[in-house]
Amino acid sequence: MRNVKAVFKKQAKDTVKNAATLVQFLLFPAVAFAMTELVARGEMFAESDLPETMFITMMAATFVGMALIPFVASIVAEDREKKSLRFLIMAGVKPHDYLMGIGGVVLFASLFPSVAFGLMGRFAPGELGIFLAVMLSAATASILLGLTIGIYAKNVQAATGLAMPVAMMLGFGPTIAPFNEQIARALGVFYTQQLNLVMAGFYTVSGAQADPGIVLQSFAIIWANIAVLAVLFAVAFAKKGLRS
Repeated sequence: MRNVKAVFKKQAKDTVKNAATLVQFLLFPAVAFAMTELVARGEMFAESDLPETMFITMMAATFVGMALIPFVASIVAEDREKKSLRFLIMAGVKPHDYLMGIGGVVLFASLFPSVAFGLMGRFAPGELGIFLAVMLSAATASILLGLTIGIYAKNVQAATGLAMPVAMMLGFGPTIAPFNEQIARALGVFYTQQLNLVMAGFYTVSGAQADPGIVLQSFAIIWANIAVLAVLFAVAFAKKGLRS
């Protein structure tokens, strides 16, 4: 636990100093708020069959993919480039210590935009709890993916180059999926797409309450993603960590 606290404190200080990163945690909720209040809750949109939470869901999935994956990958790549990761390992930091330290900071920071998205949706208390749970679960998957990419990257530039295509697919894919059945089917195995499906589990487009089985299925897929990504991270850390 001492190693986890050390990594957590180090990363918390670095994150607070990085203003460009903190802006990303505000940008996506701000866009969701503008699109929801000015478009989705407007008179013209009200005449359509689309749910007013559509932009919230889209921006939430985009945030989890586009913001978190490159951010975490760059953190790890910078630690490798500066040899600080090797120092931590030689000091006795284990893979789970590093994961909990870095992941804890990013997950805590992700809680604030997640709450903002949830409040914008005007969900009932139970629905808000489910939404926050699925958001933080998806954030956990992105953290693991970012950590793995960062471990394999030689430097920060390489990490960004590797992370961005993955982040674009996972972040922007769910924004297209509602309008393309083939894309929705292809992305169905990935955790960001499950944010859309969890929302569909609350209400259908007609406003009637939908089958809660959709929510349970989405959680199962997200946590299956987390399990696979955790194994990949552990393997990457074991193979590449000491070479930092």
